[in-house]
Amino acid sequence: MAISSTLTPTLILLLIMSLQPCTTPSSASTITEFSGLSCLRVSPNRFIDSANKVINLLQNVSYNLSPFTKVNQDNDNRLSNAISDCLELFDMAYENLKWSISATQNHQDIPGNKNNGTGNLSSDLRTWISAVLSYQETCIDGFEGTNSNVKDHVSGGLDQVISLVKNELLLQVVPDSDPSNISNSGEFPSWVKAEDEKLLQQDAPPPPADVVVAADGSGNYTTVMDAVKDAPEYNMTRYVIHVKKGIYKEYVEIKKKKWNIMIVGDGMDVTTISGNRSYGHDNITTFRTATFAVSAIGFIARDITFENTAGPENKQAVALRSDSDLSVFYRCGIKGYQDSLYAHSQRQFYKECRIRGTVDFICGNAAAVFQNCLIQPKKPLKDQKNTIAAQSRTHPNQTSGFSFHNCTIIPDPDFQPSNGSIQTFLGRPWKNFSRTVFMESFMSEMIHPEGWLEWETNTTYDDTLFFGEYQNKGPGSGVANRVKWRGYHVLNNSQAMDFTVNQFIKGDLWLPSTGVSYNAGLLV
Repeated sequence: MAISSTLTPTLILLLIMSLQPCTTPSSASTITEFSGLSCLRVSPNRFIDSANKVINLLQNVSYNLSPFTKVNQDNDNRLSNAISDCLELFDMAYENLKWSISATQNHQDIPGNKNNGTGNLSSDLRTWISAVLSYQETCIDGFEGTNSNVKDHVSGGLDQVISLVKNELLLQVVPDSDPSNISNSGEFPSWVKAEDEKLLQQDAPPPPADVVVAADGSGNYTTVMDAVKDAPEYNMTRYVIHVKKGIYKEYVEIKKKKWNIMIVGDGMDVTTISGNRSYGHDNITTFRTATFAVSAIGFIARDITFENTAGPENKQAVALRSDSDLSVFYRCGIKGYQDSLYAHSQRQFYKECRIRGTVDFICGNAAAVFQNCLIQPKKPLKDQKNTIAAQSRTHPNQTSGFSFHNCTIIPDPDFQPSNGSIQTFLGRPWKNFSRTVFMESFMSEMIHPEGWLEWETNTTYDDTLFFGEYQNKGPGSGVANRVKWRGYHVLNNSQAMDFTVNQFIKGDLWLPSTGVSYNAGLLV
């Protein structure tokens, strides 16, 4: 992944910290004193005003950055990519902030008035605003390795935004008193339709396709991207694209307007979308290396592989990048080397996936649960150390983190010739509040006894990160010789429950109850 940014936490974290679990006032006196939602320390109108100011200030940064889009495009491909990334990331941030405003106005706690979220206003607001912070961090990270004053220009603009908005929002800040609070209504967001319940059943046949992609010309399209381009925008029903068996050498991007797309292959071993862009070879940002990228809400993928074949010598090379809120990846292959899976932001669920790579090969700042997945570290370059997870949470009030539940960690077949000489770790902290847990999973002997690796020797994340293990099994699962960091925890049952599907990503509110099978809680 990109080198860690030195940018201080942005103005967006102030919005994050203004949230606590939502309930409506329960007494007349409370209503008289506050007249608002209890998940906000301030009135809804005050919160909305603050969010609008954030939007306006970020638009100013975008406006000032836009003239640089034509600067050095021919001479510095990475710089050009970094600028384009920032503009796209800011655009995604605007949408999340607008969702937050709309949800607050409509009081999405009320059943039947959910729009883009789960119906749990606290979870939705914290998720969307956490993502906004991630987008800014990624914008700045993209300028690493460029010889330009543009990074200073962007950072300076964001610093100005920070100083202006701090004065506006500082009095609103309140810590979240119950980060595990959930609603148990059991209802699904409005975009989940009854027919979706059958789409992900383990033995169900492929769902009826709206369009078919076939490399041999027997379908509606010969490329996946052409099918995506023609998909409807802001669609409130499921749009299914069936991709027949074959290797599709192309780059696919499902942008934010393409809601509720489902990509269905003929099996992870026979349908593959393949690319080879990389940070090292193509001189582009990590964000832009993805073979397959999705930003639109409600995305589902089933029975397909996403791969990046750039190889370990070309550094960051993403196979799959996801910013899709309320997304599901079922029986998918994700194959690469460094940064194979970039789970960048929002709430994501991975079930029975096979994920392979070397350095930091599951990275990003999403709130993601990996359940019953096969995790296979590959053979890296000489003297490299394998790290499975590199989670990039930057503030303790962000809802993000990685939870691996009932997964299996064994070496990829190409790892075997190393005879145990290559060190493999469960993860390392990409950013200072990195959060990753492994629960009820099998760990082969390939896992180093210390378990976890520092990000860099000059970082001091050991006290602020949160790494945890609970009831794992296998020869690599022993905790006696694990790192002695303050931020490392051998979890008890209560702590482990906070990282289950039900509590960590509020899965019972949006994963179809008779669709994709999942364990809402712990196994025992």
